[in-house]
Amino acid sequence: MNKRDFDRQPVRTQRISWRGVALWTLMGGLVLTAGCSTRRLSQPAPVEDRSGAARPSEGKPLPGAENAGKPGYYTVRPGDTLYRIALEAGQAPRDVQAWNNLTNPNLIEVGQVLRVAPPVSGTAPTATGVTAAPVATPGVVARPLNTPPASGTPGATPTAPTAATPAPATEPVSAGADDVAFVWPAQGAVVASFDEGKNKGVSISGRLGDPVLAAADGRVVYAGAGLRGYGNLIILKHNNTFLTAYAHNQALLVREDQTVKQGQRIAEMGSSDADRVKLHFEVRRNGKPVDPVAYLPKR
Repeated sequence: MNKRDFDRQPVRTQRISWRGVALWTLMGGLVLTAGCSTRRLSQPAPVEDRSGAARPSEGKPLPGAENAGKPGYYTVRPGDTLYRIALEAGQAPRDVQAWNNLTNPNLIEVGQVLRVAPPVSGTAPTATGVTAAPVATPGVVARPLNTPPASGTPGATPTAPTAATPAPATEPVSAGADDVAFVWPAQGAVVASFDEGKNKGVSISGRLGDPVLAAADGRVVYAGAGLRGYGNLIILKHNNTFLTAYAHNQALLVREDQTVKQGQRIAEMGSSDADRVKLHFEVRRNGKPVDPVAYLPKR
């Protein structure tokens, strides 16, 4: 063996040694992995419940469970949001939040029972100490066009009717204290009629940016895009009986808790969450959708 061969000998030995180590390491890793796999198959991973409902093992009733089924209360179902629950109940979302002392309106649970009617006292403290009271709108009156206004007072002697000049189509007609006199919120034609099962309001055509007007005096109880299918939405509360909703707007020109007057421009018509530019307009009486055309002046 010459010097050159001798010098190369440690290199070959070292190379073989490292290959052996690598081989044994790989085999050990495979064995370890197989062992872990066997243990995992014999012990299934726990399933995490993300439904939002309380787990039976917790044994804790959800908030308001004692009121389930009572008038004025609603049990939360999958897919519900506070805003939609409030709209369906004919209430302002902030009022429902206040009545249930919810610090975060986005955190409600399936099975939770919410108060959706005013407390007997008519007020309820919010979680931050602010008092929410029913909104009274003096002087705002209306009725369906097919319901004649009441005349006279109980017990009074009937008198012969006198001729009166009919009000213009754009003027509200006075009636009982709980009613509201609406005007058309947009100038376009009705392109989709009311159908309680499919369409809870009417669709009014128009061009992008056309004015959307408040149908009556009221207070803005919602302005945002939190209700799926409505796009940029405004909800006005006119009294303890009536709400109106204005959907698919391009821009909202009012903010929540703002007081508006009949005919005031509150939004710009658009196509948010819709297949075309239009205004979806709803009238809700005690939370139930009614045909807006029955409450609007004839054109």
